[in-house]
Amino acid sequence: MRGESEHGRVAYLARPHRPALVARTLEELRGPVHGTVELPQRLMWNPQRRFDLDNRDLLLWMYENVLREAIRHDELRRFLNGRMLVRVWPDLNLPHAVRRAWEARHPRLRAAG
Repeated sequence: MRGESEHGRVAYLARPHRPALVARTLEELRGPVHGTVELPQRLMWNPQRRFDLDNRDLLLWMYENVLREAIRHDELRRFLNGRMLVRVWPDLNLPHAVRRAWEARHPRLRAAG
């Protein structure tokens, strides 16, 4: 879904009235790739907010939540890793508009898919 941003540019919407947030570069995403991560409640409303990143299914689930729910760039930088994002991109279950927003800014993701 697309809409106008406050700057008059076309924005891909993560949900109604909220543009999808996309990192400026994949290199700035330096989050962990191993170990356990606990997302803040703002990013994950489920009481189980801990993710073992060594379990691929849990890593995918965490990435999907962060990509859908992040509203600040520091959230993207803290929880996502650019190299890992490219690796798992084809397997992420994302809203169409979020996927398109990221692929529009980062052609490497489109090529990975």
